Parts: sequence; C-alpha cells; structure tokens
Amino acid sequence: MANTTIDDGRFSWRLLWMTTSAALGGFLFGFDSSIINGTVDAIQQAYGLSPAMLGFTVSFALLGAMVGAWYAGVCAERFGRVRTMLIAAALLAISALGSGWAYTVWDLIGWRFVGGIGVGFASVIAPAYIVEVSPAHLRGRLGTLQLLSIVIGIFAALLVSAIIARSAGGASASAWFGLAAWRWMFLSELAPALIYAGLALSLPESPRYLVEKSRESEAEHVLATVVGIARGAAARAKIAEIRDTVAHDRTKRFGDITSPRYGLLPLVWVGIALSVFQQFVGINVIFYYSTTLWQSVGFAESDSFTISVIMALTNIVATFIAIALIDRLGRRQLLLIGSAIMTITLTAMALAFSQAVMRDGTLSLPGLWGPIALVAGNLYVIGFGASWGPVVWVLLAEMFPNRIRAMALGIGAAVQWLANFVVSMTFPILATVGLDAAYGLYALCAFASLLFVWRMVAETNGRRLEQMTTKKASSAVSV
Repeated sequence: MANTTIDDGRFSWRLLWMTTSAALGGFLFGFDSSIINGTVDAIQQAYGLSPAMLGFTVSFALLGAMVGAWYAGVCAERFGRVRTMLIAAALLAISALGSGWAYTVWDLIGWRFVGGIGVGFASVIAPAYIVEVSPAHLRGRLGTLQLLSIVIGIFAALLVSAIIARSAGGASASAWFGLAAWRWMFLSELAPALIYAGLALSLPESPRYLVEKSRESEAEHVLATVVGIARGAAARAKIAEIRDTVAHDRTKRFGDITSPRYGLLPLVWVGIALSVFQQFVGINVIFYYSTTLWQSVGFAESDSFTISVIMALTNIVATFIAIALIDRLGRRQLLLIGSAIMTITLTAMALAFSQAVMRDGTLSLPGLWGPIALVAGNLYVIGFGASWGPVVWVLLAEMFPNRIRAMALGIGAAVQWLANFVVSMTFPILATVGLDAAYGLYALCAFASLLFVWRMVAETNGRRLEQMTTKKASSAVSV
C-alpha cells in the first residue's frame, strides 16, 4: 500500500519536449518503411525485376526490422536507451546513403536491410523511453505521440516522394546532380535520421536504466528535472520502487510464456493472432505500393502520388479518431467496428478492380468504378487507422500480466514484422493474378479478424493488468 503514496511526477514543457524528441523514432519508423512507395516502379525498371523479385526487394527491409525489434531491448539494457537511439539513427543514415547510391539490386536489398534494423530499434526504443520518463497518469496521452509520429512519418515520406517525382518529371527521371529521382527519395531519409541523432544527444538517460546501473544520483536528477518528482524522500521512494521492479524483471524466463499443451500460453497465441491479422488485412500494401497500384489501373503517375499523399493524410485523421474513441468505446468494440468497415471497403475495392478493362494497352477503371475504388480505399484506411492500427498496440501492452508482458510484447512485435514481410512480398505476385483477387483475399482476412475478435478477445479498458485474459483462454491458463 505504501506505493500508492509515491510521488509519480507531473506535466512540464520539458517533459513534453523530451517525449516528443524520443517519439521522432516513430517518425523514422513511418518514413523509412513508406519511402519505398514512390520508388517501386522505378526500381523495377532500373533493375529489370520480376514481380517476385520486386516483392522481395520492397519487403526485405521488414526482416531487418524484425531483427532490430527483437534485439533492441538487449541493446537498450547494455548500452542505454539514448545510445540505442543513436545506433538506430546511425543505421538509418547509413542505409539512406547506401540505398541512394546502390549499384545493383542486391546492394539495395542489403542497405534496406540495414535500415530495417534501425527501424526495428526505433520502433521499440521510442515507446520504451517515453514510458520510462512519463508519470503514470500521463503515459497514455504521451504514448500517443509515438502513434502520431508513425502516421506523420508515413505522410511525410509520401509527400516528399511526390514532391521529388513532380520536380524531376517522374520517379525514373534524372533530378539534381544527375541522380534519378528515386535515388533522392532514399537519400531524403538522411535528414530525419540526423535530426533524430541530434535530438537524442540532448536527452537525459532513462531513470530506470540509471537505477539498473547503480547511478542513482543521476536518476534522482532526471526524476527531478524531467519527471517532476521532488528531490529527497520523494525521489528516493521512487528510486526504491524502480529498483524493486528491476529486480523482479531480471527473474523472467522464456518458460514463463510456454504451455505443455499449447506450446505457448493461449493468451500469447491471441496476441500473436492479433499481430498477424493487423497485417493480413493488407494495410501496408497501401503504404508500400499505392502509387504503383493506382497507376496500374489507369491513373497518371502524378495523380497516383497525389492519391497516396491523401491516403496518408487520411491515416493521420483516423489516428485522432482512435485517440478520441479508444477509452469511450473500448478496445474490443473499436476492433469489431474496424473489421466490419475493412471487410466492406476491401470487398468494394475488389469488386471495382474486377471491372478493370484494357484501353490502349493499359488497364483502367471505367465509369464510376474509379471513384468507387478511391472512396473505398480512403474509407478502408479510416477503418484501419481508427481501430486496428493503434488499438492492437494498446491491447498488446495491456492484455499481458506484468511477469510476461515484456517477452510477450517482443514476440508480438517480431511476428508483426514477419507478417508484414509476407504480405508485402506476396502482393506483386498476387497482383499478376488480379488486383480483385488480392483485395478479395484481404477482405476475407478482415472478415476473419471480426470473427476472431468477437470470439476470442475480451475488453481490457478499465481493468487491472493482472485481470487481463481472453474469453477462451481464461479457463485454459492462469497468468
């Protein structure tokens, strides 16, 4: 009961600046993973890639992100949160230069893999740092900075790509200093990476890491100047609480999440399924391939870039909707609504693409089918962005009890990147069969996600962490 009297800190403009600076890692996550969108056609032409090889080239960075997400925690524990941010920034900067000057497609794949590791680091270390420096009563609101940064990064990447392509006269055209426009798209990643490194250098180390390394006087200074906890007895009480948590966390083992009957605890399987469904509804096809997608059904390249930017802006608006509704409607209700919207809109897109006709050697959508596809695409982004995009991350952070949360979250994040890789790699191959077939498959996955949430996912809003379970898992496992 003594812990209830511990001073948890308060809001300050410095705290907001620190958390916003750390959240730039989310911006890099969104920017780096989406900058590929505007380069897809140009890369295919430059290197003469088959659909399968194109999918592999576009998506291989996601395997790097999976590796980075898995090892980010190890790096953060060994070198500190701030140094891990600097490592992420360095990897992304190196990747930007290497990708921009890639000579062969294998060079490009290798440099994108390096950048993917940096994205994986950034995607994990940014929210971890924000959580560790934020007072508990502000963590939810400050934590949304990461989500906003990701979608703003996606928007910025597509906007920068559109500006570069428009200035050069196309993604394949020569731009400044004779370099192709698509190469400048990759080189543009260098600017946010350097800004992130500069801001990271201004950040104090996390109090939790300082306590882990027995640097408690430094931890007290950070608690006083950033978190807003008074020096003296209040700070010492908070440090003692952190020390107890650190000691508990060191006892975690992989065996804590295993089950003799199911391999892993049923609750962990539910988290894995949520991560898979979040990707299998095909959202990243929009953010990685949308420019190519709209060109393939008759839109001009410049119009395709504009449509992609509008969709990214729609995603930002949808994230604000999620922030406004997540504590009112609850996590489960938002997921159900999102799945229903995605099922309907993906079905509409599949139907629209099935009406494509060949005109003058190129496909086009006749009559009202073009506007129908555009409206359905934007409503689909709203349905995802206001539900499955942010809510799955919130659920993964809430649904696991304290003793397995960190390890279960790591597995969920790694599976999410792997599922992203599978969808992104297979889309060019599916597109050769037909866009209607590809989006019909994603519509089926969206419908399956609705059934899964309805049957297997319990509401977590307003419940204590130790109470989290699923309807089906509750009788099968006690965690």
